Amino acid sequence: MTAFFSRRKLTAWGLAFAALAACAAPFAHAQTPVEGPLTLVVGYTAGGSTDRIARLVAERLGPRLGVAVTVENRPGEGGRLAAKEIKRAPAGQNVLMLGNPAVMVVAPLVFKDLGYDPDKDFVPVSQVSSYDFALAVGNKLQLDRAMFLVGRLWAHPEEAVFGVPATGSLPHFFGLMVGDALSVQPQIKGYGGSAPLSADLTGGNLPIAIDTLDSLYAQHVAGKIRILAVSGKKRVSFAPAIPTFREAGMKIDADGWNTFFAPAAMPPAKVQQLATAIRDVMQDPALQKAANAAYITPIVSTQAETAQMLKSFRQQWEPVVRRSGFQP
Repeated sequence: MTAFFSRRKLTAWGLAFAALAACAAPFAHAQTPVEGPLTLVVGYTAGGSTDRIARLVAERLGPRLGVAVTVENRPGEGGRLAAKEIKRAPAGQNVLMLGNPAVMVVAPLVFKDLGYDPDKDFVPVSQVSSYDFALAVGNKLQLDRAMFLVGRLWAHPEEAVFGVPATGSLPHFFGLMVGDALSVQPQIKGYGGSAPLSADLTGGNLPIAIDTLDSLYAQHVAGKIRILAVSGKKRVSFAPAIPTFREAGMKIDADGWNTFFAPAAMPPAKVQQLATAIRDVMQDPALQKAANAAYITPIVSTQAETAQMLKSFRQQWEPVVRRSGFQP
């Protein structure tokens, strides 16, 4: 038997193998190292924006991976309890945590004995949403533009009392950024969440509030308060009439995010597979429409883009948090 093959035969075999590979590609793409159910852990009670985006993702991620995907709420310690539990997950456990800046950026800067290290205990997987902060006033002030509020606070700096959902929250530190931009020293008044903050604002007991846009927007639409500016670099798609801080003359912009994190013990191949799958489902027009309807800005991001976002975010916020001197 000769070992010689003609060029024609080699070409034919090459085409045959190429066709076979093309037919097999969809099946190879469908394979996943995720075996068994996947749990998406949210460190807050059901109903909030973090929980809502987690459930929108879970609904579509299950069919994409071919496994059951559920959302589990583990509230406590402002989301830190879930982080402390998830960091101990063994390599074979299919679990992701949906984290935010309060848990993964602010807490490590202000707590001495946190119980977890965001860099050592977790691996970023994929960002799925972003959110703006909003500056709102009660109707007693009868102001409809941020520039009018700026003029008022310059004339009466003692009125610069900013209500925020909690001291140590991102709206708290964004309030300090607003104060710097206005050259005023704001007094930060912390509440036990967005609900009591909104109640005081609509009831006339608080003139100025800073919170996430999704927490304030329904009251704005109802005419009970007025949002004067949002913190993003551009206007929000579901609230196009509200200007940004930069459009209002203040040179600041900032946002928050929800990002999936895997425990460090999870194999890199599984992390990458999950990152790709989540990015795929975030491109679903139906998901994006549902997110916008829930006042959530969906984000499509690769694992590398997510890591870069986190790096830039820390560079922006760490000096603000440290300069504040805040201690829980």
